[in-house]
Amino acid sequence: MNIMQYFLDLGPSVMLPIVIFILAICLKEKPGKALRSGIMIGIGFIGISLVINLMVDNLGPAAKDMAERFGVHMTAVDVGWPGAAPMAWASQIGGVAILIAIGVNVLMLVLGLTRVVNVDIWNIWHMAFTGAMVQVATGSFVWGMVAVAAHAAFIYKLGDWFAPVTKNYFYLEGIAVPHGTSALLAPFAIPFEWLLGSIPGVKKINLNAEKIESRLGVIGEPMIVGAVLGMAIGFLAGYDTKVALQLGMQMAAVMILMPKMVKCIMEGLLPVAGAARKLLEKKFKGKEFYIGLDPALLLGDTQVVAASLIFVPLTIILAMIVPGNKVLPFGDLATIGFFVGMTTGIHGGNLFRTLISGSFMISITLWISSQTIGWHTQMADQANALSKGVTQVASLDQGGSPFTYILAQLLTLKNVNGLLFIGGLYVFCLICTFIYYKQQTKKELKAVESEQRIS
Repeated sequence: MNIMQYFLDLGPSVMLPIVIFILAICLKEKPGKALRSGIMIGIGFIGISLVINLMVDNLGPAAKDMAERFGVHMTAVDVGWPGAAPMAWASQIGGVAILIAIGVNVLMLVLGLTRVVNVDIWNIWHMAFTGAMVQVATGSFVWGMVAVAAHAAFIYKLGDWFAPVTKNYFYLEGIAVPHGTSALLAPFAIPFEWLLGSIPGVKKINLNAEKIESRLGVIGEPMIVGAVLGMAIGFLAGYDTKVALQLGMQMAAVMILMPKMVKCIMEGLLPVAGAARKLLEKKFKGKEFYIGLDPALLLGDTQVVAASLIFVPLTIILAMIVPGNKVLPFGDLATIGFFVGMTTGIHGGNLFRTLISGSFMISITLWISSQTIGWHTQMADQANALSKGVTQVASLDQGGSPFTYILAQLLTLKNVNGLLFIGGLYVFCLICTFIYYKQQTKKELKAVESEQRIS
């Protein structure tokens, strides 16, 4: 257990390169190439961490000041994933979560139930969180372990279902994102994509960074858009012109630096991913496989970063109007791109549709996180993570997870009306997602057949 904890404490920027290096060696890559791939991925994640920290350190306080300025006072503060992840790892379930998640992945691969080979070990914390919250809710360690396995199996399937999006929109060939936030919240976007795509007039609205740039010229470039959004947030927070301008420049830097850091990760990853796919497809008779990775890769897309900045003030506005909300958004605001990343891809980069479906998704997340405050606070207390004077904590990431909420409510039946509403809504979205996946798969098959006829 101490060895596992030591491994986790290395963080994703060290842990993932080690995993990739070992994987590359197992795939018979030369040691030099394997080492280069691992280090390049580590460099990319360090770069992304620096950019995210830039957002957390500057955008986070601005968001909090904005909320206070507009009189948003809630009973629980969103500690974000930086606060929720340590709670998950510190729980009893955290010690066995990695073994359970890997075991489920191997079993599903052998049985042909998934094509995702998950190497994103760090983000197993999402599964651990689900298990820990279910254990707190039910008082049962066994149910906690079952919850980890259920979350793992579910998220690997979502990785399969959204693989066409990562391939066709994000151009990440052979990559899946089996992530407990990006993939898990994305089903909410599918009904909106169909609805907005069928309304006359509305279906023609397509707002994205490229169109803004083409119409506005230099003013529409991503860095200018980032600067304007950053300054707007600064002024809404009540900052003076000097500080607002500084925040604008910092967000302009985010718009430029984030895609460059993602390119570093892809440079290190693609050779290993390609080798892994070839070996697996050979062993499993030509089946296609995907390497499961962190949604940080999605932040290389300009539309995702732009949506992230827009959703900072929008999430605070939603917190003020969502009925029954008790959570003050804070910790997850700077990394809201992980929430809307896959959603942006589903909408083909259309920011208009992303804002509509994303607003609904964030509203649901806020409501759920308000319902799980009690369980979340118990987790924090058990992990000795309650600060002095803090009596309640929450998080949008995982604390607001519909899957975790549904599992906990099924096993406790403490809020049957909430279970019926969220459960029914989410099942409907999952059915839509499955149909969407089948449609995308058929399109790809037709495209392949057409190319074969031409050749």
